[in-house]
Amino acid sequence: GLACMLLPLVAVAALSGTGNLLAAQFICVAAILALGATVGVSQGGDSYSALGWLVLAPLEALLSLHRALILLSGLGAATTALGLYVAGRAGVLPDMAFHGSHASLFVIPAIAYATSLASSAMRLQELRRRMAYAGAESYRLLADVVGDVVMRHDRSGAVLFASASAEATLGLASRELTGRAFFERIHVADRPLFLKAISDAAESGATVTATFRLRTGSAPSSHGNFEEPRFSWVELRARHSKRDINLENDDCVVVSVLRDVTRAKQHEEEIEAARASAERANLWKDRFLANVSHELRTPLNAIIGFSEVLGSPDLAPRDPAKQREYAGIIRESGAHLLEVVNSILDISKIEAGSFDLSPEPFAVPPLIDLCCDILRLKAEEGGVELVRAYAPELDELVADKRACKQIVLNLLSNAVKFTPREGRVAIALRAEGNTMQICVSDTGIGMLADDMTRLGDPFFQARSTYDRPYEGTGLGLSVVRGLVGLHGGSIAIESSPGEGTTVTVRLPLDCRATHPTAGKIEVLPRRERSSGPHFQFPADSMVKKIA
Repeated sequence: GLACMLLPLVAVAALSGTGNLLAAQFICVAAILALGATVGVSQGGDSYSALGWLVLAPLEALLSLHRALILLSGLGAATTALGLYVAGRAGVLPDMAFHGSHASLFVIPAIAYATSLASSAMRLQELRRRMAYAGAESYRLLADVVGDVVMRHDRSGAVLFASASAEATLGLASRELTGRAFFERIHVADRPLFLKAISDAAESGATVTATFRLRTGSAPSSHGNFEEPRFSWVELRARHSKRDINLENDDCVVVSVLRDVTRAKQHEEEIEAARASAERANLWKDRFLANVSHELRTPLNAIIGFSEVLGSPDLAPRDPAKQREYAGIIRESGAHLLEVVNSILDISKIEAGSFDLSPEPFAVPPLIDLCCDILRLKAEEGGVELVRAYAPELDELVADKRACKQIVLNLLSNAVKFTPREGRVAIALRAEGNTMQICVSDTGIGMLADDMTRLGDPFFQARSTYDRPYEGTGLGLSVVRGLVGLHGGSIAIESSPGEGTTVTVRLPLDCRATHPTAGKIEVLPRRERSSGPHFQFPADSMVKKIA
């Protein structure tokens, strides 16, 4: 009997060594049957102790959830009981407990019932397992068809389950999201939003939606030799589910569906940026129309008024000099109108991408001289000293000559316009590597830092009001930026209020070897100086005063 009771320990050792549960359960059932037989032999065939052990054998086999072992244990128990009865009736065994009750014979139905009960319980457990497996399979199939990540959370937000679609959707394996790993991947600033969504879903029956950033990988940093986290925008839809029997106490389960909305978020940001840009463009266009109407009204009034005077016999002056003066005013007003219209047409062509360059080799110093001569009269009238400087030997520039002339004229015209009397405007020219550098400096009114960030935008003026002291449409620098961009060049500006402005244009020596750019204007901090304009003349340059 002692050996039979030690057999379960042997079964435990066998299970620990081999991992075979069925073999361990078989040893335990055999030990119980052997113990029942031993007790029956020692105490008599009808010993209630022996019969109790025999009934226990099928119930022990139930733990294995193996149908054959349950039936085999029942058959073994019934055979043992029948053998004890026969042996007791034949007088082979001591009959200490036999009183004519034939207990060994009548225990066989109890063994059959125990065997049937164990078999039914095993069948029920198998059915429940199959149903659970079918439900889980449907759940997984639904998650795979939807394509989003399906998760289950406890009240703290820890992930109890994550569907296999996480790898296809987020590039993360399911195991990388379970437990607290999902929470630790959420951006620190968005973690309170996630916890609130889980809490709200757990406390109510409504569906709660939250959008936040989730770390899905890393990428090389542009600021150094290290990796930076890469975040994706995700949308979480969470809802309270029934209580999970696998959780302790009253912890509830929240089922959530996670969707990657990074592209949608980017599109939303792009749409918002486009809307803001369109609103700014509309605002600048409104200002432009107001400024253009202001610019056109004055010369048109002059043209109409003086032409009516000259066309009327009663109003026309008799003095030929006066007539020539009126005709000169009409011509200057017409030239001003033509200049405004040409600027509008040029910027329209540049914005539409229909401005075609005609590159040709030409010397830049004669072009600078021509532009200075054109603006000499305007500089003299404004009391502005105009200075030019360039090295005697310079390489030819292969570019659109008309466009380069327009660039220089617009820069010089703006510098002269915004420089008060007794001021100074200088233009320097020099070669630097494979580029030609044109630098225009003045001692004018300068610009505010806020205005400099928007310089070169079409229809923008630093001071877009009717009481501004300087006339102009605000298209000059826009045209310069566009033409420089078509040549593949760049623009840099230094300025501050009351200290003048320096504009530096760099053009490639051969624009045919470069690609057009956006012509972005680089705003540089103004350098400290004691007095006078900030000039950067070459050391071997020839300085000429124009006015």
